[in-house]
Amino acid sequence: MFKEFKKFIMRGNMLDMAVAVIIGGAFGAIITSLVNNILMPLIGLALGGSADFSNAFVVLKEPATIPEGGLPETLAEAQEAGYTCLGYGAFISAIITFLIIAICLFLVIKAFNKAASLRKKEEVEAAPTTKTCPFCKSEISIEATRCPHCTSELPEEEAAE
Repeated sequence: MFKEFKKFIMRGNMLDMAVAVIIGGAFGAIITSLVNNILMPLIGLALGGSADFSNAFVVLKEPATIPEGGLPETLAEAQEAGYTCLGYGAFISAIITFLIIAICLFLVIKAFNKAASLRKKEEVEAAPTTKTCPFCKSEISIEATRCPHCTSELPEEEAAE
């Protein structure tokens, strides 16, 4: 059983998958930083306020005893005080983060495909190695002077091609 497990673990695709997960985690951290530290402040600036939607919520049901000081400002405070809340802000933040990650992945993959296509050399078409016998229509060697299938002698111009 240990040998089978070792064989399974050492397969190339398993190692590729492990590398992909590690790189994906690192890429996720970069994207999270991009969203939280660069894009969300710019979105907030454009909207004239904060772009932190994580504390946006709607109270669905108030607690039996309403605490002093009115409605709490954050979702965590409202939930701690006993309010039943619909926290739509965290969902909006998750959608924005997903869209930004999707755009970044699209751009990275597009750049990778462009670089890969530039690296490919145009394949030179190989010279033909076979021809068709004009009598029996069988495929034969280009250098043949007689067809091995029907034994017909090939005309000189056919043999010269």
